[in-house]
Amino acid sequence: MRYCRLLALILMMTTFAPPTGAQSAPPLLPTVAFEKTTLSNGLQVILVEDRRLPIVAVNIWYHVGPANEAPGLTGFAHLFEHMMFAQTRHIPRGMADRLLEGAGATDSNGGTGYDQTSYYDTVPSNQLELALWVHADRMGYLLDVLDQKALSNQQDVVRNERRETVEDEPYGLVQEALAHALFPKGHPYYASIIGSHADIQNAKLDDVRQFFQRYYGPNNASIVIAGDIDKAKTRALVERYFGSFKRSPPVARPSVTTPPITSERRVLVRDRVELPRIFMGWLTPPAYQAGDAELAVAAEILGGGKSSRLYKKLVYERQIAQDVDASQNSQGLVSTFVIDVTARPGVEARALEAAIDAELAQLRDHGPSQREVERARNSLETALLSTIEKLGGDGLADQLNHYNQYTGDPGYLAKDVAQLRSITPADVQRAVRAYLRQQARAVVTGVPGKPVIDDPRVPKQGKAAKPAAAAAHEAVNTPEPWRAQQPKAGPAPRFTLPQGESFKLANGLTVIHHYKPGIPLVAAQLVVRSGSADNPAGVPGLAGFTAQMLEEGTTTCSAPQIADEIAQLGAFLDTGTGIDASMVSLLSLRANFAPALDIMADIVLHPAFPNAEVERQRADRLGELIQQRDDPESVAAVAAAGALYGSEHPKGYGQLGTEPAIRAVTRDDLVDFWRRHYVPGNAALVVSGDIARGELKALVEARFAAWARAEVPDGEPGEPAGTRARLVLVDQPGAVQTALRVTGIGVARSTSDFPALQVLNAALGGMFSSRLNDKLRETKGYTYGISSWFRFDRTPGPFVIASSVRADATGASVREIFNEVNAMRDAPLPAAELDTARDAQVLSLPGAFETNADIGASMADLFIHDLPLDYYARLPGQIAGVTAAQVQAAARKYLAPDKMTVVAVGDRKRILPQLQPLGLGAVEVRDSDGQLPRRAD
Repeated sequence: MRYCRLLALILMMTTFAPPTGAQSAPPLLPTVAFEKTTLSNGLQVILVEDRRLPIVAVNIWYHVGPANEAPGLTGFAHLFEHMMFAQTRHIPRGMADRLLEGAGATDSNGGTGYDQTSYYDTVPSNQLELALWVHADRMGYLLDVLDQKALSNQQDVVRNERRETVEDEPYGLVQEALAHALFPKGHPYYASIIGSHADIQNAKLDDVRQFFQRYYGPNNASIVIAGDIDKAKTRALVERYFGSFKRSPPVARPSVTTPPITSERRVLVRDRVELPRIFMGWLTPPAYQAGDAELAVAAEILGGGKSSRLYKKLVYERQIAQDVDASQNSQGLVSTFVIDVTARPGVEARALEAAIDAELAQLRDHGPSQREVERARNSLETALLSTIEKLGGDGLADQLNHYNQYTGDPGYLAKDVAQLRSITPADVQRAVRAYLRQQARAVVTGVPGKPVIDDPRVPKQGKAAKPAAAAAHEAVNTPEPWRAQQPKAGPAPRFTLPQGESFKLANGLTVIHHYKPGIPLVAAQLVVRSGSADNPAGVPGLAGFTAQMLEEGTTTCSAPQIADEIAQLGAFLDTGTGIDASMVSLLSLRANFAPALDIMADIVLHPAFPNAEVERQRADRLGELIQQRDDPESVAAVAAAGALYGSEHPKGYGQLGTEPAIRAVTRDDLVDFWRRHYVPGNAALVVSGDIARGELKALVEARFAAWARAEVPDGEPGEPAGTRARLVLVDQPGAVQTALRVTGIGVARSTSDFPALQVLNAALGGMFSSRLNDKLRETKGYTYGISSWFRFDRTPGPFVIASSVRADATGASVREIFNEVNAMRDAPLPAAELDTARDAQVLSLPGAFETNADIGASMADLFIHDLPLDYYARLPGQIAGVTAAQVQAAARKYLAPDKMTVVAVGDRKRILPQLQPLGLGAVEVRDSDGQLPRRAD
């Protein structure tokens, strides 16, 4: 897990400045009503009572990561994170996941940073004791039953994770090489958090035991519980579940000297990519030390979106870069400042480097302007505030633990924000001059070529011996029989899912409003009920191209002016397209919502489609298409769409379309799509946040009432006409994983079978404890993860099973997938499995409405699919009523293995011999874009 300090700042705000316009004073410094105590065994307990929703976030940090690893055991902290999800003395393997998911848990996972390892769950408030029982049993009783089988399985899973997220990830090896260039061998930050194949494979069971005994005691941990709690009762529960655990030996903070870089280091890395990418990295001050916050502001100025210097110069003006980014990555021992820039097609890496150096020199020599610093601070503060809405995951509870570890003060936010607001242009210039010097950096350039991957094969074993009985080990903590009993849930909390109110303007524009006070943020979406399914024949990607152009200039503002104004307001504006809709999304401070809405209205109602901008965005989309080609999972998705729907159907393509279509699109095509589809009767403005209906109505009428009424477009995309082949292959020579999709035509969103299909999918592949994930990940070790879903469009969308699997397990993985699909058809779900799948859908619903953006997206979905505003109020009852017979009937109706297509993107020489014996028939080979090869004229 990666932690970005300023973008993850969160805590509860108590007082805010009034909405006095775009240049109003920033919110008053936030405070947090937390309580911190320490148990007698050293466990730090941090409690926050927040009754916004009937949910509770439980977040435990163990203060151990790669910074504590021994030589030769790189990646061990991350491997151990996986081990913590194995069985414990009182909870059998897989049971914790099933219980938590069945209880409605969301944001349920773990993560490893360089300095810490975290475990977290968000549960309904009446299931807090269940979450504490699970986390406590991991801390107290993991070693009692830990065995080699669990270790071997997770070694397979973690190695699959490395292949998927580093070796098959575009530029993953290049980014790893940057850490190798910045730090000497043996430094805790030298290796990737995930480690090397050799070290992962060489880990022994005794290493695991020693690691647990050294670092996983209560005195090396802190637990944050935030949400709908009674603090006195919660303190008593924590004492009950954790208070009897023994301390581990004291853990000294790592004392590591990081040698400075005194002369520039340069590395060239070859990877399976088409566009060169440059990474520049510097060693910078540790988290919360002088210079850290100043460099976070510098990163925003250099690479923080379309208003940044690198974007304006390299992407917009000179058009030599496809994308840019800059970040200050704050860590405990030392931080890193990283710039990464991808070249446009035909641009060499040295041209990029020279352009980056010129911008760095300007910032060093002349410093930023006051407005640039204000823009950066405003953007960082809005990002900060937006995370306050979320309790679990990387939200409130996690940030309290973050502050606690790095500063010792969970309530450090006020000081942190005060530091951010005090930064001046001179401060930023001093930090850039001090740390971002050319001789103090590492430059790693990724170029197209054959990557060098060290992936040792596990030695073949002889005839398998009968597993030896698990050796007896002295328990770390005294067994307590009462822990074997799963705690009972408390009384179910009452909660009404957001419903929203709707009104229409005279021109036909629908407005859906949900009032959510407390946090001074407003999220808005302008949704047009036309997406890629509405692309004209022969012009795939037109809807997406049109949406992209909205930000690129209006009749009164240029693209750079729009970007600058939005950033100055501390707002975030984005455009995008899905299958059935196009949208403009806005997130703003409540005080600045009116001027931000001005900009949103301007780009929707008055886009200019300047010829120069059309050509810029054409080049950008062509570059995106090349980057998509580098990502096996994206290629698999495009190939699957084409195989299911065919080349004559608008759903038979990805959102970008094809290279010929991108090159052929004219300005007139874009204007025509906008004129026909961006009409008020085809649109809804969905607003959620701290704004009352009356004020919103006045704002909307002032900005959208003049939007001229026009005829609403109609028409359906036609019937699918996909390939007859059941095996589709895209060759990626040398790929270490295979991106798999097993897919077929599903059903439309309007189906009355929706509740049954949600339960069916949860059991098959929609949950972590699902049948597919349990079989392919937890039992077989073929993959890092597998999932399934129905995409419910207005017309039948696809059913998809997707995974990235070990190349040598490709055929076996497909066989197991079909076995599980057939099992869903052949027998009804057992009662316990049905309850888990059903309850997981119902009880997790409150957690899906935590943020304004979440609420807005849900309300927009109602508009897109013609569902009533009270839909979510009725949905829990519908899902709760689903029976095992209905699930089996839905499986037999919609899951037809003999009609499913297998799409495999990987090394043809390795995977085709595995797939041919499965009886799928002749293979259809597609090109590197996932398209059928074009015929020669």
